[in-house]
Amino acid sequence: MNNENEKISDEQVKALWNIDPAVSRQFAIDLARLAHSRHFNDIVVLDLGGRSPVARYFVIASGTSSQQVRSVADEMEVTGKKSGNRAYGSAGLQEGRWAVVDFVDVIVHLFDPEFRTFYNLEMLWGDAPKVDWLTGFDAEKYDGFGPGVEIH
Repeated sequence: MNNENEKISDEQVKALWNIDPAVSRQFAIDLARLAHSRHFNDIVVLDLGGRSPVARYFVIASGTSSQQVRSVADEMEVTGKKSGNRAYGSAGLQEGRWAVVDFVDVIVHLFDPEFRTFYNLEMLWGDAPKVDWLTGFDAEKYDGFGPGVEIH
């Protein structure tokens, strides 16, 4: 996880917003696929472009245990860092019922089923189109190392 010495600066955050939206979209898709490969359920990628000043994409997924939520959130941070998409911050890892990993242009929400139902982000952002992250996805070939890594 990020410690104080690893967090990205405000200048780096501003620079991230200059990322091509197609790059952000692919990163969100890759994170959804990583969640799928780690046995998360009900994975949704929402396109918030023009709807939110906070992020371009939300990735929302349900895990089956707090340990699963914590470990996949950790893995997503490592994956992002390896691919040049360092997390700006994260929260909720101690309890593991709702973990948030903020990559600035993509924000990941990993829930346990009870918290997912309670917070219902899909309803809150109901006008946001869903991104089809499954097209072209071959789970047998996906290695889980995430964005920017060629899959063989």
